[in-house]
Amino acid sequence: MKAAFFDIDGTIYRNSLLTEHFKKLIKYELLDIREYELKVKDAFKKWDERVGDYDKYLEEITTTYVDAIKGLSLQYNDFISDQVLELKGNRVYKFTRDMIKWHKEQGHKVIFISGSPDFLVSRMAKKWGADDYCGSIYHFEDGKLSGDISPMWDSKNKMIAINNFCEKYDIDLSESYAYGDTNGDYSMLNLVGHPRAINPSRELLLKIKTEENLKNKTEIFVERKDVIYKVSADVEIL
Repeated sequence: MKAAFFDIDGTIYRNSLLTEHFKKLIKYELLDIREYELKVKDAFKKWDERVGDYDKYLEEITTTYVDAIKGLSLQYNDFISDQVLELKGNRVYKFTRDMIKWHKEQGHKVIFISGSPDFLVSRMAKKWGADDYCGSIYHFEDGKLSGDISPMWDSKNKMIAINNFCEKYDIDLSESYAYGDTNGDYSMLNLVGHPRAINPSRELLLKIKTEENLKNKTEIFVERKDVIYKVSADVEIL
């Protein structure tokens, strides 16, 4: 069995599902807006103005988000999660949307592996017809988010997830594909025979350029406006 493993945030989805969920919680006044303004606004401003680091921004907003949603009820969480997918679920890159369709036509298993909360990843997987998925598990206790999570945004846990899927579906990794955009997707890309970096972060691109095995087999795609570029790993970083 061949498979195609897709990260979601920045790879399929043209932003972060977690960020959209966070903003909706604030909009509906289910969270104190000061949590966002004091801890995250500056990091986002730096990234938005291209003077900050994208991976650092994601790390800061994730840490704040995990703390802020502790105690949120399952009922409210489901409502906001449905809102995110209804309003933002189509905000995806054309390239990866087309690749999902192509892999399904080839009979490949399409699997989403994302650091976003599992309650968002499950909805995204259903919307785009993925065969299976895993995300960061946000644990509930007495109908409320407990604040405990089992993360899926780092390279180590994504590697474990892929190995579990391989056992479940008898997947041949040498004939499989992986799509990712940040350093957390490194293990996914390195494990498969056909890695594809989508709008890669600087950190991931540097790793691809400096590791010979990854450099030789990774395809790099950049989507901007209505144009998709395929570039070499030897591309100059300015």
